[in-house]
Amino acid sequence: MKRITFCLALMGAVITAPVQAADSGFSAQGTAGRFTPVEVADFAKQIERDLASQNARLAIVYRAGRPRDKLPDGISYTHGAFWIYGDIQTADGRTVKGYAVHNLYHGDGKSLPMDQSLLKQDFPFDFISGSTADDVAVIIPSPQMQQRLIATIMSPTYAKMHIPRYSTVSNPHDAKYQNCNEFMLDVIASAAWQTDNYAQIKANLSAHYQPTLVKTNAVMRLLAPVVDSRLPMDDHKGQIRTATYESMATFMQDQGLMQETYVIQRDVK
Repeated sequence: MKRITFCLALMGAVITAPVQAADSGFSAQGTAGRFTPVEVADFAKQIERDLASQNARLAIVYRAGRPRDKLPDGISYTHGAFWIYGDIQTADGRTVKGYAVHNLYHGDGKSLPMDQSLLKQDFPFDFISGSTADDVAVIIPSPQMQQRLIATIMSPTYAKMHIPRYSTVSNPHDAKYQNCNEFMLDVIASAAWQTDNYAQIKANLSAHYQPTLVKTNAVMRLLAPVVDSRLPMDDHKGQIRTATYESMATFMQDQGLMQETYVIQRDVK
């Protein structure tokens, strides 16, 4: 296994095309089809072993849900989730130790509109099934933040942080829309500042968190919501800025909330 320290510098991004409904999207549930079921299981177990070796009760893991050549420049990962270690009930009624994955997903357009989101707990196999790349990014919060985050996720505050209106490039300083990364950022902020006051959380983030710049133009801003309902941009009053792995890792490092961040490369057998 090759572990790579990831540069925490902010990277600008360029939206080159709207996200297509058939793609896995920025916070989508589903199967990307890159790996066989055996490869998915092996990679998921590799990640679990790595996190366990770090004594991580909670980690934040990011995957690339679309091929990298289809992503905006400077964005390497599209979907992140909280991985929490604990007791897991198997289908046959056994209790085993492992990681449960806590996600925000946008709707599939059938049971839920694509411009809406839901919270769902699934497992590492499901998470890796949606990956199109041979790597994932990991943030290990500090031990104190792991404890605070687990307590927050297991409390009513977790659902209170959810804004159902979905936007791929939601403004993390605004409460109108949310995507998976902004949701995680709000939960992290709630745990860090120990408050469930959403207005206060947004005020604190506006003062202390610098989101990633996404370069676009007036035509794209005007037409994107028409082409894809997941791309409203009316929560941005100037430049388009959104939450990404890179800027969230920088924020957690600057605030003393992070133990380590790195990239796990899939072991190829």
